[in-house]
Amino acid sequence: MDISTFKPAIVYTIYIASTPEKVWEALTSAEFSRKYFSGNAVEVDLRLGGAFIVRAPDGSLHISGEVIECVPCRKLTVTFNVNWPALIEKLGPTLVTYEIEPTGDVVKLTMLQSQDRPISDDILSGGRQGWPAILSSLKSVLETGKPLVIKMAPPQRMLEALKAMGIATP
Repeated sequence: MDISTFKPAIVYTIYIASTPEKVWEALTSAEFSRKYFSGNAVEVDLRLGGAFIVRAPDGSLHISGEVIECVPCRKLTVTFNVNWPALIEKLGPTLVTYEIEPTGDVVKLTMLQSQDRPISDDILSGGRQGWPAILSSLKSVLETGKPLVIKMAPPQRMLEALKAMGIATP
């Protein structure tokens, strides 16, 4: 996949009192991700072209994709396709990149959500709400052992924008 046309639409940076190895494990382990990702389990085959899957707490497929770049404990780029009919067809693929950088005794984690075409602010409001909550909970688990409990639902403006485009949502 040629990712040269993708531009970051959402960038979120957080500093975590942890090691690159533990942050990597948190991002790539089903068992660990369940702790901070509202019970969702990340399953990833850490090789180029390997599968990237997020399963909902009931085991159903929530997100699917493939590994585009993988540098253990440093960088992971995956396609990130939410399992909603017609979403990818109308909005195109999404790339998610995690950059892990040791900074003294902490880790700088940067998450980039990139698109290959312009996406409206209404549609992006879902990621702009969700990513800070997910990554803040990841930080909390790594630093305290306890996740944040944040009630999450897609923003109404995002759902309305998708509906106006003819994209059905759950």
